[in-house]
Amino acid sequence: MIKFISILFLLAVTSLPAQERYIDSVFSKVHVETMDYAQKEGTSLKLDFYRPENDPLSKRPLFVFVHGGGFSSGKRDHREIVKLAHKTASRGYAVASLSYRLTRKGKSFGCDCPASEKIETFRAVTTDILDALLFLLTQKEKLQIDEQQIILAGSSAGAEGILITTYNRMMVQPDKKYAHIKPAAVVSLAGALLDVRYITEENAIPGVFFHGTSDPLVPYASAAHHYCKQDAPGYLMLDGSATIVKKLENLNQSFLFYSFKGAGHDIFKIPFDRMQEIYEFINQTVIMKKFSQARILLKKTETN
Repeated sequence: MIKFISILFLLAVTSLPAQERYIDSVFSKVHVETMDYAQKEGTSLKLDFYRPENDPLSKRPLFVFVHGGGFSSGKRDHREIVKLAHKTASRGYAVASLSYRLTRKGKSFGCDCPASEKIETFRAVTTDILDALLFLLTQKEKLQIDEQQIILAGSSAGAEGILITTYNRMMVQPDKKYAHIKPAAVVSLAGALLDVRYITEENAIPGVFFHGTSDPLVPYASAAHHYCKQDAPGYLMLDGSATIVKKLENLNQSFLFYSFKGAGHDIFKIPFDRMQEIYEFINQTVIMKKFSQARILLKKTETN
């Protein structure tokens, strides 16, 4: 009888699904450290660095999170970002959540804001993201970062920042010191970039995109920022998720595109109920170097 029970127990244990790094939570403890990555305009710019404890790997992929807030608010240590960072680090990633200059704090970023100031705002956040990456990569051995596997993730303003950093970098910041920084994938929540024509075979990388089809601020496809009229000071054309994905498709690059029919700008929220699918896509395209393209259309009521 004892032998029979032992066999049943062994069968039960071996039938359990194996935990897979980068997809499942395989580390129970995560170490967090706050660092200063730059001094700008009298302000210390900080990032929070998360890494799994007792990880045997000598280097690991890096997820970088850039918060939203219209370039006037938001913070790197918001409770949802902290939750997301822990969730991601527990899967074996290094994670950085960074602060950047809030250049529109107390100022408009709408149709009365001159387009030239909007471009300067994009330039500032792009430079800050690149400086944070430069800081991290100068310590890549100590922090055990794989510079070939950097995933940039952002929501709203943060999504615009990471998309411009990836695809429009030469348009806003051609500094050669950043030339070696090459992201491996992007995760964009309600984001857009300045000009999809700057996406080429050389810089096209896999991307995950979430966007509401009725977003009134950041265009779902291609339209003016905040839908400003052509004679408004703030008239500036942007290419949103649908246009970006179409370009990636034409370049035969991987993507995962969630469209939420009738949804507005609330799609910038962290999609915790979809994170498993994001981890699986990143594992497939960045870690395993496999090709994947998928479009998913959901109703507004299906948002988290």
